[in-house]
Amino acid sequence: MATNNEKSTDTQPVSSRITAITELSRKEFISRAKKLSKKYRVTSGKKFKLKDFATSPDTDLGKEEKLVAQQGLQLGVQALAGMQDKLYAQDKWSLLLIFQAMEAAGKDGAIKHVMSGINPQGCQVTSFKAPNPEELDHDYLWRCMKQLPERGRIGIFNRSYYEEVLVVRVHEEILKAQKLPGKMITDTIWDDRLNDMHNFEEYLYRNGILVVKFFLNVSKKEQKKRFLERIDKPEKNWKFSNADITERKYWKQYMAAYEEAIKKTATEKSPWYVVPADNKPYARIVVAAAIISALDSMKLAYPEVGEEQLAELQRLKQELLAEKG
Repeated sequence: MATNNEKSTDTQPVSSRITAITELSRKEFISRAKKLSKKYRVTSGKKFKLKDFATSPDTDLGKEEKLVAQQGLQLGVQALAGMQDKLYAQDKWSLLLIFQAMEAAGKDGAIKHVMSGINPQGCQVTSFKAPNPEELDHDYLWRCMKQLPERGRIGIFNRSYYEEVLVVRVHEEILKAQKLPGKMITDTIWDDRLNDMHNFEEYLYRNGILVVKFFLNVSKKEQKKRFLERIDKPEKNWKFSNADITERKYWKQYMAAYEEAIKKTATEKSPWYVVPADNKPYARIVVAAAIISALDSMKLAYPEVGEEQLAELQRLKQELLAEKG
């Protein structure tokens, strides 16, 4: 599943390219979004290798390209807003978006920019950090189950139950503090947990919850650059933690854990998207395109009103028109 690493250029003037994007019909725009997202979608782990996916896009986003990217993202956000409105009105499906990444990969920014046009009433974001004592007294899926989106809504997990096969796998001392019976900590625990996650997502799909998972694939070099920026810029100092440097030392272990997680849980119904995250504007476009693709698969439509309801609406209309003042 190789990714094209060759840089592409477009000699068409940026103004013409922006105009071309804005003049696309809704159907054409969705078609292009689906085509773009497909490049990064993983639906089977049989041949999956993380190294086959580049951390940078296959186009050079210079100043002009960024203008095109911004326009594309804006239109994507507008398309998402319309589709989310139908999702809410239809009240049958729900969408769960899971974001996983190394620190400084751009999860928060992607969520903020891509979901900026969504009605807050139809969307909820949950960030998962280290489990608290109450959560440790339950199974590891419990705290995530409580935050699943209702029908008609979009749920966003900023990190998720996948941390149980990522950070916990890299730091097995965490596993020992999870109050599990000793005999449950076996040599196959990671495969067992990944099977549980695979089955859990199948269960969710059968209940009308579509799960879409994103791995923001940032390079170690780019992460270093962003860490230095957090240190050098006072307004970003709050984002930096000593733990970030500690976790960076386990880069190879984390990449192996991510590869295994994606390989074991990528399916047609609950795909992973391995998003090139070294370029934030491009990564956000890919995320938006993937969400558009997922929503489009639901065949969303506003509920149809029956003849009796239409007649009642007309009666009420006449009643309103007949009012004085």
